Amino acid sequence: MDKKKVVIGMSGGVDSSVAAYLLKEQGYEVIGVNMDVWQGEQEDARTVADSLGIKYAVYDYREQFKRDVVDYFVEEYMAGRTPNPCNMCNRRIKWECLLKAAKDFDAEYIATGHYARIDKLANGRYAICNSVTATKDQTYALCNLTQEQLAHTLMPIGEYEKDKVRQIAKDIGIHIADKADSQDICFISDGDYASFISSNIDKTIEIGEFVDKTGKKLGTHKGIIHYTIGQRKGLNLPMGHPVFVTDINVKDNQVVIGESEDLFTTRVIASQFNYMAVDRMEPGEEYVGKIRYAHKGTKCKIVKTWDDKVEIEFIEPVRAVTPGQNLVLYIGEYVAGGGVIVRG
Repeated sequence: MDKKKVVIGMSGGVDSSVAAYLLKEQGYEVIGVNMDVWQGEQEDARTVADSLGIKYAVYDYREQFKRDVVDYFVEEYMAGRTPNPCNMCNRRIKWECLLKAAKDFDAEYIATGHYARIDKLANGRYAICNSVTATKDQTYALCNLTQEQLAHTLMPIGEYEKDKVRQIAKDIGIHIADKADSQDICFISDGDYASFISSNIDKTIEIGEFVDKTGKKLGTHKGIIHYTIGQRKGLNLPMGHPVFVTDINVKDNQVVIGESEDLFTTRVIASQFNYMAVDRMEPGEEYVGKIRYAHKGTKCKIVKTWDDKVEIEFIEPVRAVTPGQNLVLYIGEYVAGGGVIVRG
């Protein structure tokens, strides 16, 4: 009987490299695929593939990445929102590329080096499940994957702690065993979002007013792309005490400033909602909700669902709900669904 084929996304990092090794050890015929989307790590990925004795291919996805991720990122910031480009990239670029590669190589599965697991539940639906290591759990960034994508995906390192993954890499002699984890957004290496956005638009970023919640002018801001909800640093306002960005008014080009207590809310609405562990949600049902990657999660209940939107109420106020970020709802360790925050 022929071994089942799996196409794995290889970035040149430790996680995807070890994932490829584990799959080979499990008896799969493994094909490594590098997605050239920006300034890729083709050399490291190719070297690892060679050392593992697996096939390797590069797919040029720069045009799609520019359109679906970079342009999206810029447009969201220009609209006063704070986007999650990695979440968008997972669904629109990584999984689509790997599924195409799977078709090209006649492979049954695709795989990634994410710290998460996938289960098929009793209701017949596939769901992302927390990894065994909470410190590296990546389920939040995978909330918008479809049932079709999940049904064909393997995540072999979801069963491992990060330290164990690095040890495996050392044990098998992979040269990137001590390579640092990637940080922040891959296409903005210096973390200067505003400069990147300015260089990718054909108009000047306009200065505007800092105002309080009554509309009183407090000062002049550098342009809305420099700010996000909850921000304290870099405001340079002589208020005599710490103040925070509480809202961004794109229409009037104003950044609203307030106190820490102004950042708390219990109601959140998310659109583009993707159901995962369940195929619907009903008012009154209880979940645990996360409003950002680092949020540990807070209990909440469904208030209303309509079209592709969900409104939830947290049992206790959460801080700095930010339009553009994802709201991800969990049932136990499973992702029930997730969408993009439009209002908090």
